[in-house]
Amino acid sequence: MLKKLFGKKEVIKTIQVFSPITGTALSLENVPDPVFAEKMMGDGLAIDPSEGIAVSPVDGEIIQVFPTKHAIGIRAKNGAEILIHIGLETVSLSGEGFETFVSEGDKVKVGDKLVSFDLDIIKSKAKSTVTPLIITNTDQAASLKKLAEGQVEKGATPLLEVTFN
Repeated sequence: MLKKLFGKKEVIKTIQVFSPITGTALSLENVPDPVFAEKMMGDGLAIDPSEGIAVSPVDGEIIQVFPTKHAIGIRAKNGAEILIHIGLETVSLSGEGFETFVSEGDKVKVGDKLVSFDLDIIKSKAKSTVTPLIITNTDQAASLKKLAEGQVEKGATPLLEVTFN
């Protein structure tokens, strides 16, 4: 009876994760860092950026903004937890060259601006500009399908399809 009155809540199980950055999509195995290449943090893809802007790859909630601004965690509506880690060994920059536009608890939609970053600073002071996008709770996913290779556009190119039960 209550379901008839209030309607049934829609449960989202499968989502598409769009590219957060414009550039070239790479498999994680090609990331020059064993933590990402060996999928120690989870599965996903990486992007070699051609511009210094990262946008939300999903509709969801910001669950973490690292104090050094080089990484952001987002929880998608289906429960997928996504880490965008801009560059490799960029934590050592202590925020230099990064500007964030969101805070923990913010609701975001695909394409909302999250971070801007200076590619020249990252190229000169960090190991790499390659940016992993990781589903950190891959172990709870029913399936993860990779959808893109090569050139991708921020907020427009589907990278992954992720299903949670």
